[in-house]
Amino acid sequence: MSLAPLTAAVPAALPSPEVGAWSIGPLTIHAYALCILAGIMAAVWIAQKRIETRGGREGVVLDIALWAVPAGIIGARVYHVITTPEPYFGPGGSLVAALQIWNGGLGIWGAVAGGAVGAWIAARRYDVPIGALADSVAPALPVAQAIGRWGNWFNNELYGRETDVPWALEIHRWDSATGRAVLDASGQAEVIGTFHPIFLYESIFCLLLALALLLLDRRRSLHPGQLFGAYVMGYPLGRVVLETMRTDEAQIVLGQRLNVWTSLVVVVLGAVIWVLAGRRAKGRSGAPDAGQDPVETPSTTTG
Repeated sequence: MSLAPLTAAVPAALPSPEVGAWSIGPLTIHAYALCILAGIMAAVWIAQKRIETRGGREGVVLDIALWAVPAGIIGARVYHVITTPEPYFGPGGSLVAALQIWNGGLGIWGAVAGGAVGAWIAARRYDVPIGALADSVAPALPVAQAIGRWGNWFNNELYGRETDVPWALEIHRWDSATGRAVLDASGQAEVIGTFHPIFLYESIFCLLLALALLLLDRRRSLHPGQLFGAYVMGYPLGRVVLETMRTDEAQIVLGQRLNVWTSLVVVVLGAVIWVLAGRRAKGRSGAPDAGQDPVETPSTTTG
């Protein structure tokens, strides 16, 4: 039996969209923004289910998200603009473009930092134990990241070196102003080549990280805050590998992309969170602090 028909049916590379934005009257809908929104909605749902197992009230995660999400988006954009200044402050740059987040450019470290500040403020406002909140959110965050990364696919961005592996990603020459691929003289979308799909690698890694965190939560008796520390340690370890595969412009420090060094610093921060959470729990000698939710005791719940 000949395999030629089957071979012909297999695409030479993974396709990328030719359109990443749609206009409905005066409104323009960007796929990048829809992916970010879908990730946020998934994270809120997961975190809410988990915090309810820890004694949290119905709807409290959404209340907190109304503070954390805007703070996270602002932090993500500020981090991106600071670490990638050329498109905004360099020759031919545009300060207005710094506000156009639908064209891509959200730094995860700024998102985590800004979101954490917003969540901390909201947690105090709604009297939610920060340890229980952080551990409820821990597996939800990489799920949100996994979904949000598909926004890069729609924007034909976040790819690595050129390759001809079977899962190579076809990338079009892109017009970020219109959210569409550039067309050639015949009206076809211009293809610049096939590359490693870094966005896909990170999406898969984030899903595996979320699963690992859920298993850790199930099989180990953790103190409040330690699961979040595990997330803070785990994600940047994968990010270091992915950063070395990227070819887009970035700030270089001591021969490495800035995000590599940032990731290594964040790994250390995660370890500090893990240790301090354990010490705080031991300092309570097994008794909850006054006013603490009972869920602040070590838990093996999985949500």
